[in-house]
Amino acid sequence: MDKIEELLTRGVANIIPSKIELEKSLKSGKKLNIYLGIDPTATKIHLGHAVVLRRLQHLVELGHNVTFLIGDFTALIGDTSDKDKERPVLTYEEIKKNFQTYKQQARKILDFSKVKIRHNSEWLKKLDFTKITSLCQVFSLNDFISRDLIRKRLDDKRRVGLHEILYPVMQGYDSYFMDTDIQLGGADQTFNMQAGRTLQKILRDKESFILTTSYLEGTDGRKMSKSWGNAIWLDDEPNDVYAKVMAIKDTLIVNYYILATNVSLHKINEIKQKLQSEENLMILKKDLAYRIVSELYNVKTADKAAEYFEKVVQKQHLPEDIPVYQYTGKGEENIISLLTQTGLVKSKSESKRLVEQSGVTIGNQIVSDPNLQIKIKNGMIIKVGKRKFVKMRISP
Repeated sequence: MDKIEELLTRGVANIIPSKIELEKSLKSGKKLNIYLGIDPTATKIHLGHAVVLRRLQHLVELGHNVTFLIGDFTALIGDTSDKDKERPVLTYEEIKKNFQTYKQQARKILDFSKVKIRHNSEWLKKLDFTKITSLCQVFSLNDFISRDLIRKRLDDKRRVGLHEILYPVMQGYDSYFMDTDIQLGGADQTFNMQAGRTLQKILRDKESFILTTSYLEGTDGRKMSKSWGNAIWLDDEPNDVYAKVMAIKDTLIVNYYILATNVSLHKINEIKQKLQSEENLMILKKDLAYRIVSELYNVKTADKAAEYFEKVVQKQHLPEDIPVYQYTGKGEENIISLLTQTGLVKSKSESKRLVEQSGVTIGNQIVSDPNLQIKIKNGMIIKVGKRKFVKMRISP
């Protein structure tokens, strides 16, 4: 399979107007203008977000003009394509800080030295009301309010901000201003990207393309999401990445190879055959986990993660480098408070859930009562799940 065919099939959900036309354009020899836009509304990205970054990197390697667009202006409105309510308004300072964190993680997938970075505030903040009005005349309100989530909010008599209607217009203008040939994004961005195609066609009489990527399921088989706690984050510790991949459902192995690695499709076909012949799933999962960690970090780190998983998770040995927590309290703590104090768990609600699900061990004793008071002892080891440990040290 050649590189263009792989680009148009691997991890691709849809191509508008058609794969045949886009393939013809890609094989024309012309350098195409391509962009991916992100609104830096959060500081973390996961393997699911990275699917589209992999396609963008593929286009970089094919030698096209690739732009990574920071929606610092559109983020002031907030896209609600996949949300059932308005997004909170961000400040420019928050947006700038978020992007720095985003870029640090995204460079694990994307070679920013070969990508142009732009901010859509360069042009959007210069539009006057006359220009905005003329752009809005191209679109229909009916198109916007017929979207499922918007329709549902209106039917439920919940607020839909007037500013939200402008979001697709603004994103469409991004595509028009940069004279885009191909827009990349997740499937939930199709409506907004269609606005760009519309403006290119009407204002420039130019045909352009949309390529949407498939979504990667989380460790529990649902769409990868922070709110469901099933995400593998690009800034997770290598040991956690490895163990999370090992925890995915067996039915997701092939999809993870396709969407979350750079393994060749020829090799993936061999893996499919091994699955059909009922080869040891543990071996295949370990290979998958190793490849993902090695691509996000390096081979040496992947070696250590594999060794850690075998010793600590499979053989249940204590790790050699258990973090030490210096305890300065009164000598007795509620288990929920203790878990959050030590940093083993981020919130009290999550701590309670883990305790009630018997996911917390002190010494060799499973804790299942969230009201339990723990007497702190020097050297006491607290374990959360299979991979998180802390050793208590009482400060003199």
